[in-house]
Amino acid sequence: MGRWKPPRRAGSPYITAAGYLALQDELKTLWLRRRDVVAALSAAAAEGDRSENAEYIYRKKELGGIDRRIRYVQKRLPILQIVRHRVPPEQVFFGAEVTLDFGEQECVRYRLVGEDEADAAAGKINIDSPVAQALLKKGVGDQVSIVIEKQNKTATIESIDYEIEGDSQS
Repeated sequence: MGRWKPPRRAGSPYITAAGYLALQDELKTLWLRRRDVVAALSAAAAEGDRSENAEYIYRKKELGGIDRRIRYVQKRLPILQIVRHRVPPEQVFFGAEVTLDFGEQECVRYRLVGEDEADAAAGKINIDSPVAQALLKKGVGDQVSIVIEKQNKTATIESIDYEIEGDSQS
């Protein structure tokens, strides 16, 4: 029996237009993948004894994971709000790509995105994260104090860029 976990606090419902399209594409891909897994599951079930059928057990688990993700994306898409920027502001807000200078030739770029797009390896951080919260409403040249790996670091905002997105509505 699993351990009970309290429900997660709901994240901000914001997303970029590109992120919204990526979620829609993921949902389509999941439905196609689900169809293939169901076919493989049926074939495995037809082989006989299910209790010792590794293929059957694997496909059941895979189908459960796909169904969970489909449910999540289907619930999430209607509540998401696509954020579009008409004119790049001079301050850091959602969707901004910020270059931080920590001194000693150490520069880092972060893009502030919603929780559905966050990918630390790609430099995309959740708008609800402590780093993003420290950057909000700051401008070029402002000093920012950020806690990274349990160390308090001070950085200067070098640049703020926004992707200019088209007017096409998803």
